[in-house]
Amino acid sequence: MAEAIHLQTPLKAEKLAELKTGDKVMISGTIYTARDAAHKRLVELLKEGKELPFDIEGAVIYYVGPAPAPPGRPIGSAGPTTSYRMDPYAPALMDVGLKGMIGKGPRSKEVIDSMIKNKAVYFAAIGGAAVVIADSIKEAEIIAYKDLGTEAIRKMRVENFPCIVANDVNGNDIFKEGVEKYRIQ
Repeated sequence: MAEAIHLQTPLKAEKLAELKTGDKVMISGTIYTARDAAHKRLVELLKEGKELPFDIEGAVIYYVGPAPAPPGRPIGSAGPTTSYRMDPYAPALMDVGLKGMIGKGPRSKEVIDSMIKNKAVYFAAIGGAAVVIADSIKEAEIIAYKDLGTEAIRKMRVENFPCIVANDVNGNDIFKEGVEKYRIQ
């Protein structure tokens, strides 16, 4: 079994170029949470020529609406949400520096094309492992859109956040490759 590749945020182009679909990675550093409502607001800020509420250069956005934090914990269960809902917004964010996205499920052709153009990567987190994933989150604070509740943008410090490269900078797609690899002839 292959050893996990350790990545530190903000993500660097040289390191991303080395990744291949199926690689196991462990991400450490700062990542941000955002779902569709927050993505819509972020893209509206870009259209208005305004600054985003965080530095997006080399950033990673995790598609999650975490559960409230139990006593003594920075966050509750934090499993990935389905990524396609962010597809209308992801290319605009990649165009201004977003380098990594974490979620579950396949992405659209437009998003994959934007990943190739912007040398960005999509990581799949394991759905159903929300409690395990929450263990890698060491700090979490709301930094924007508190009115969105669980969908507010959070800044999180993570250590060894586990995921798999689903789409690499060359547009390879684990969701297509996996189906082809195991298709019954």
